[in-house]
Amino acid sequence: MSLLSSIRTGFWHWIDAAAATIVALVARLTSSRLVRVVEEPDGSLTCEGEKLPVADGRLVEPLSPKISARLRKARVELMLLPGRFVFRPLELPQRASEFLGGIVRAQIDRLTPWGAAEAAFGWTAPTNLTGERMVVTVVATSRALIAPLVTGLAAHGPKTVRALTQAPDMADAGPVGVWDYAPGGAIDLRRVRLALASVLLLMVLTTVGSLGALIFIGDDLDAQRFEISRRIADKRASALIGREGLGNAALTALERRKREVPSSVIVIEALSQILPDHTYLTELRIIGDRVQIVGVSRDAPALIRLIEQSSHFTRATFFAPTTRSPGEPGEHFNIEARIEPVYTPGI
Repeated sequence: MSLLSSIRTGFWHWIDAAAATIVALVARLTSSRLVRVVEEPDGSLTCEGEKLPVADGRLVEPLSPKISARLRKARVELMLLPGRFVFRPLELPQRASEFLGGIVRAQIDRLTPWGAAEAAFGWTAPTNLTGERMVVTVVATSRALIAPLVTGLAAHGPKTVRALTQAPDMADAGPVGVWDYAPGGAIDLRRVRLALASVLLLMVLTTVGSLGALIFIGDDLDAQRFEISRRIADKRASALIGREGLGNAALTALERRKREVPSSVIVIEALSQILPDHTYLTELRIIGDRVQIVGVSRDAPALIRLIEQSSHFTRATFFAPTTRSPGEPGEHFNIEARIEPVYTPGI
């Protein structure tokens, strides 16, 4: 799978999870009555002390008027037996706690026989391990296996039906929700999904446009600043020559000095042609006839050779240790080189 395809898949997985969470949250806020339905060891269901018969994994209709009335416009929690589920531990870094939903969704086809679209799944609260690690228990089953029970309850008009189970030997962790089903809410879910995707796309386009405008304005201001600096230098040189009556030799020396001073524009242009695409700079300093660059690259030692091969620089060397931070794709480098003058004799 290509990088672009992976990013697109992860993006839509995140959108789906966020949309489902929003729809479920709205349904909870609009209904305060909670009805619990529990699966018994014999496969039947009980609701408020009344037994609901089940045959071939489906509710046997019709239900009693009392139960039907209790289910209508309520939030239904369907507590299923743990035997319907697989339980898989997943060890992660502590800092992954903020992205658990996306990580579990991306890993579900590796941990279970089902893909994210085919599975009803959830996870327990993280448990700290030694060091900077934690573990969660992923709970999953085939959505088709529990769909008849969920849709059977949904046929009686509840706001939502939430399927849960209790992880074995983890009674203190509480039930784990694996599927939030909103009867008749498919259109709302699609609308929320589309709205989230549109908002994120608009934010990305706005950010890209703002960065482009900033880069364009910054380049224009730099060009104006360099032009003003050049004109000021020319005026000062002309005034100095007029006051002191310098001859042609002094004028030649002054012109030579001007050309020997490193030009920031030339230095930046030369570096942009030398540095490979996997390298970017975070700092650039010109100190006299030396330039110092700081940044990140996948192959920092190779930069020395590239800089030395340029006609604009010599004596390239590292002036600080090269380091690599965990989780980053490249090395942090600090390189210094001498800028070669662009003076041409006789000019």
